[in-house]
Amino acid sequence: MSLVIVGGNECMEREYVELCKKYNYKAKVYTKMSRGLQDIGSPDLMVLFTNTVSHKMIKCALSGAKSNNIPVARSHTSSKAALKNILDTYARA
Repeated sequence: MSLVIVGGNECMEREYVELCKKYNYKAKVYTKMSRGLQDIGSPDLMVLFTNTVSHKMIKCALSGAKSNNIPVARSHTSSKAALKNILDTYARA
C-alpha cells in the first residue's frame, strides 16, 4: 500500500517514512512545492498536514487527489502522533 504525505517538517521526513513502514505503507513525503506534486502517482491515501503547507500547495494536492479518487486525511498538526492516529484509523478500514 502506498501513502503520500503533503506538508510536515523536513526534519521529520525519515520518522514519517519509518512510521508508515510499521503499518506496511510505502510513503512519499512532500514538504515543499519545488517541483509541484506532479509525480504523486496513485496512492491509497493522501495525508495533508494543513498547518505547515501553503494554500497553493493544499489546492494543488486536493485537485490531484480529486482527479485520481484518492482519499484524503487532514491534520492541522504535523506531529508523529497525529500521523499515527491517521494510520490507526485507515489501517483498520
